[in-house]
Amino acid sequence: MAGRLEGKIALVTAAGQGIGRAIAEACAREGAVVIATTLEPEQLEGLDAARRAKLDARDTQAVNALAAEIARDYGGVDVLANCAGFVAHGTVLDCDEREWDFSFDLNVKSMHRTIKAFLPGMLERGGGSIVNISSGASSLKAAPNRYVYGATKAAVIGLTKAVAIDFIKQGVRCNAICPGTIQSPSLDDRIAAQARGGQDEAAVRAAFVARQPMGRLGTVEEIAAAAVYLAADESAFTTGTTLVVDGGWTL
Repeated sequence: MAGRLEGKIALVTAAGQGIGRAIAEACAREGAVVIATTLEPEQLEGLDAARRAKLDARDTQAVNALAAEIARDYGGVDVLANCAGFVAHGTVLDCDEREWDFSFDLNVKSMHRTIKAFLPGMLERGGGSIVNISSGASSLKAAPNRYVYGATKAAVIGLTKAVAIDFIKQGVRCNAICPGTIQSPSLDDRIAAQARGGQDEAAVRAAFVARQPMGRLGTVEEIAAAAVYLAADESAFTTGTTLVVDGGWTL
């Protein structure tokens, strides 16, 4: 039985771990030819992908060069999953200009770079699906100590809707997934960082779990399932939306 993404070319950024890797793996299982990228190529070992490539999503020249290579070798992509991101901790008083610029560059401008680079190929192929990873902590809900992160993820929702409306008649769909708290290496790193700041690690983790109404953390596989749905033709009537996968956190 053919997979839901059979015959599609899918590029996934930040595919080395966490949500990005789960999306890359899920796309491959559904029959897509997956091009997996990350800043640290060693993280891609063991990943079932047609091509594994180092990519700094903050480097416009590198993004454009990869787009040109893929256009030459595959004729472009049908699916673009933008998963690169960073969670900065703190309030406005903790956020200096360097952290602000880094967060917006990685969390928002990286998506601008990849969309601008790969969208022309999608248009030539007659359409495609762009899936951006936003967050429940965005324009949907405020989270304590997520000042610049929430601002960037709100911007991702705005970017998603803008792309969706501009290319709605040309067969290109653009949607955002808004996860709640997901068990991932990124979360583990954040918990460890707060513990180094003097908090009890078990208590920090318990607090993350406690804020989820379902009483548990989400899994990367649950986010990947949502991404496959948005990438596949079964969601052909869906664009410009925010698919919230957060265990009820934003209710």
